[in-house]
Amino acid sequence: MIEIGGFVVNMLAVWLVLIVVFLILEAAIPGLTSIWFALGSLAALVAAAVGAPLWLQVLWFFVVSIAALAFTRPLVKKYINSKVQPTNADMMIGRECIATEKIDNLMGTGAASIDGKEWTARMESDDIKAEVGDRLKILKIEGVKIIVRPEK
Repeated sequence: MIEIGGFVVNMLAVWLVLIVVFLILEAAIPGLTSIWFALGSLAALVAAAVGAPLWLQVLWFFVVSIAALAFTRPLVKKYINSKVQPTNADMMIGRECIATEKIDNLMGTGAASIDGKEWTARMESDDIKAEVGDRLKILKIEGVKIIVRPEK
C-alpha cells in the first residue's frame, strides 16, 4: 500500500491491472505490440509482492520492458510474417511481353500481353513510351500492373 495524492493505492492491484490491459491490447492488435510491457508489469508485480519501494517497482517495469523488447523484437520480426509466398505472377518478372496498346505513363494508357493474358502496363520511366508491337521486358509487378522497359 502506497499513499499517492491522499489516496492509498495497492500496487499489487495496479501492476495486475496493467498486466491484464497489456495482454488485452496484445490480443486485440495484430502483431506483437505490448507483450513486452506485460512482462515489465509482471516484474514490477513481483517487486511489489516482496515489498520493494515504488521507485524500484517502476524501475523494474522499464528495465524489463525495454530489455524484453530489445532482445526479442528482432527475432520476432525475423520469424513472424517474414515468409513471402511467391505467386505465379512473380514468375513473369524478367520475361518478355508484347505491347498491345501504346504505353504512355503520363497519359495513363498501356497494355501488354504475356502468354495470351492482357495486363495493364506502365513503363519504368515517364519519359519512355512504347508502341503497339514493341517487345518489352517485365521488371516488376505493382498491384495489377506490370512495369516494363524496352527489350534491348
